[in-house]
Amino acid sequence: MDANNNGIEDSKELRARGNWNEIKGQAKQKWGNLTDDDLDYQEGKQDEWFGQLQQKTGETIDDIRNWFNRTF
Repeated sequence: MDANNNGIEDSKELRARGNWNEIKGQAKQKWGNLTDDDLDYQEGKQDEWFGQLQQKTGETIDDIRNWFNRTF
């Protein structure tokens, strides 16, 4: 189920929220130029956040989403 229609299954999203510091660390290892500020997620601003990550990493939004989906 995807109650907030963000493209991420609710169970994965809940796990990610619980393990966010670990996931941020993995993202910073994968994309070395990311900072904690880059990974500061604000509820309701997911599209903006993915766009900023796209600009910073040079990856496509789909590739970034897929990485997060695989990671959690």
